[in-house]
Amino acid sequence: MAKRNLGKIKGFTIQFMPYSEIKALGSDERIRKILSIVLGNYILIIQGRLKPEEEARLIGDTMAMIGHVKNFKGIELAVIAGNGDEGFFSNFKKGLANAIAGGDFGAVTIIGPATIVKEIKKNPRKIELMLNR
Repeated sequence: MAKRNLGKIKGFTIQFMPYSEIKALGSDERIRKILSIVLGNYILIIQGRLKPEEEARLIGDTMAMIGHVKNFKGIELAVIAGNGDEGFFSNFKKGLANAIAGGDFGAVTIIGPATIVKEIKKNPRKIELMLNR
Protein backbone atom coordinates (compact mmCIF):
# COMPACT_ATOMS: atom_id res chain seq x y z
CA MET A 1 0.00 0.00 0.00
CA ALA A 2 1.42 3.43 -0.90
CA LYS A 3 2.13 5.91 1.87
CA ARG A 4 -0.32 8.80 2.10
CA ASN A 5 0.35 11.99 3.94
CA LEU A 6 -2.59 13.30 5.93
CA GLY A 7 -0.73 16.48 6.83
CA LYS A 8 -1.03 18.35 10.10
CA ILE A 9 -4.50 18.26 11.61
CA LYS A 10 -5.84 21.81 11.86
CA GLY A 11 -9.57 21.28 11.80
CA PHE A 12 -12.26 18.85 10.89
CA THR A 13 -15.59 18.65 9.18
CA ILE A 14 -18.63 16.57 10.02
CA GLN A 15 -20.27 14.93 7.01
CA PHE A 16 -23.72 13.31 7.07
CA MET A 17 -24.32 10.46 4.64
CA PRO A 18 -27.80 9.06 4.04
CA TYR A 19 -27.77 5.27 3.74
CA SER A 20 -29.23 5.61 0.24
CA GLU A 21 -25.82 6.96 -0.88
CA ILE A 22 -24.09 3.64 -0.10
CA LYS A 23 -27.00 1.21 -0.32
CA ALA A 24 -26.32 0.10 -3.91
CA LEU A 25 -22.58 -0.33 -3.34
CA GLY A 26 -20.98 -3.68 -2.64
CA SER A 27 -19.21 -4.18 0.70
CA ASP A 28 -15.75 -3.43 -0.75
CA GLU A 29 -16.91 -0.22 -2.43
CA ARG A 30 -18.84 0.85 0.68
CA ILE A 31 -15.75 0.42 2.88
CA ARG A 32 -13.52 2.21 0.34
CA LYS A 33 -15.92 5.15 0.20
CA ILE A 34 -16.09 5.40 4.00
CA LEU A 35 -12.29 5.16 4.34
CA SER A 36 -11.70 7.84 1.70
CA ILE A 37 -13.96 10.22 3.62
CA VAL A 38 -12.39 9.45 7.01
CA LEU A 39 -8.86 9.74 5.57
CA GLY A 40 -9.83 13.26 4.50
CA ASN A 41 -10.17 14.14 8.24
CA TYR A 42 -13.95 14.05 8.21
CA ILE A 43 -16.12 12.77 11.01
CA LEU A 44 -18.74 10.75 9.17
CA ILE A 45 -22.29 10.27 10.40
CA ILE A 46 -24.13 7.56 8.48
CA GLN A 47 -27.86 7.07 8.62
CA GLY A 48 -28.29 3.42 9.57
CA ARG A 49 -25.54 0.92 10.22
CA LEU A 50 -23.16 -1.31 8.34
CA LYS A 51 -23.48 -5.07 8.39
CA PRO A 52 -21.49 -6.63 11.27
CA GLU A 53 -19.01 -8.18 8.81
CA GLU A 54 -18.53 -4.76 7.16
CA GLU A 55 -17.84 -3.13 10.52
CA ALA A 56 -15.26 -5.84 11.27
CA ARG A 57 -13.67 -5.42 7.83
CA LEU A 58 -13.55 -1.64 8.21
CA ILE A 59 -11.76 -1.98 11.55
CA GLY A 60 -9.40 -4.61 10.12
CA ASP A 61 -8.56 -2.47 7.09
CA THR A 62 -7.82 0.56 9.25
CA MET A 63 -5.60 -1.49 11.55
CA ALA A 64 -3.63 -2.65 8.49
CA MET A 65 -3.21 1.00 7.37
CA ILE A 66 -1.58 2.10 10.62
CA GLY A 67 2.11 2.54 9.92
CA HIS A 68 1.54 2.64 6.16
CA VAL A 69 -0.40 5.92 5.96
CA LYS A 70 1.48 8.85 7.46
CA ASN A 71 -0.17 10.38 10.54
CA PHE A 72 -2.99 7.81 10.48
CA LYS A 73 -3.72 6.36 13.92
CA GLY A 74 -6.91 4.44 13.18
CA ILE A 75 -10.59 5.23 13.60
CA GLU A 76 -13.17 5.55 16.32
CA LEU A 77 -16.49 3.94 15.46
CA ALA A 78 -19.77 3.89 17.36
CA VAL A 79 -23.25 2.71 16.46
CA ILE A 80 -26.16 4.28 18.26
CA ALA A 81 -29.40 2.33 17.98
CA GLY A 82 -32.90 2.91 19.35
CA ASN A 83 -33.48 2.25 23.02
CA GLY A 84 -35.32 -1.04 22.40
CA ASP A 85 -38.25 -0.13 24.66
CA GLU A 86 -40.81 -0.64 21.90
CA GLY A 87 -43.28 -3.50 22.02
CA PHE A 88 -43.21 -6.69 19.97
CA PHE A 89 -45.34 -5.39 17.08
CA SER A 90 -43.42 -2.14 16.85
CA ASN A 91 -40.11 -4.05 16.72
CA PHE A 92 -41.59 -6.46 14.15
CA LYS A 93 -42.73 -3.59 11.89
CA LYS A 94 -39.36 -1.85 12.19
CA GLY A 95 -37.50 -5.10 11.46
CA LEU A 96 -39.68 -5.81 8.43
CA ALA A 97 -39.24 -2.26 7.09
CA ASN A 98 -35.46 -2.44 7.59
CA ALA A 99 -35.30 -5.80 5.83
CA ILE A 100 -37.26 -4.49 2.83
CA ALA A 101 -35.30 -1.22 2.65
CA GLY A 102 -31.96 -2.97 3.09
CA GLY A 103 -30.60 -1.23 6.18
CA ASP A 104 -31.14 -0.53 9.87
CA PHE A 105 -32.54 2.99 9.82
CA GLY A 106 -33.19 2.97 13.56
CA ALA A 107 -29.44 3.42 14.06
CA VAL A 108 -26.77 6.01 13.38
CA THR A 109 -23.10 5.18 12.78
CA ILE A 110 -20.37 7.65 13.68
CA ILE A 111 -16.87 7.10 12.27
CA GLY A 112 -13.96 9.45 12.71
CA PRO A 113 -10.17 9.42 12.46
CA ALA A 114 -8.48 8.70 15.81
CA THR A 115 -6.27 11.76 15.28
CA ILE A 116 -9.40 13.90 15.70
CA VAL A 117 -11.82 11.76 17.70
CA LYS A 118 -10.44 10.78 21.08
CA GLU A 119 -13.48 8.82 22.23
CA ILE A 120 -17.18 8.35 21.57
CA LYS A 121 -19.24 7.75 24.70
CA LYS A 122 -22.84 6.70 24.41
CA ASN A 123 -25.59 6.06 26.87
CA PRO A 124 -29.37 5.91 26.51
CA ARG A 125 -29.84 9.68 26.71
CA LYS A 126 -26.85 11.24 24.96
CA ILE A 127 -23.79 10.85 22.77
CA GLU A 128 -20.51 12.47 23.75
CA LEU A 129 -17.86 12.98 21.10
CA MET A 130 -14.52 13.78 22.73
CA LEU A 131 -12.04 15.38 20.35
CA ASN A 132 -8.25 15.55 20.49
CA ARG A 133 -6.70 18.99 20.76
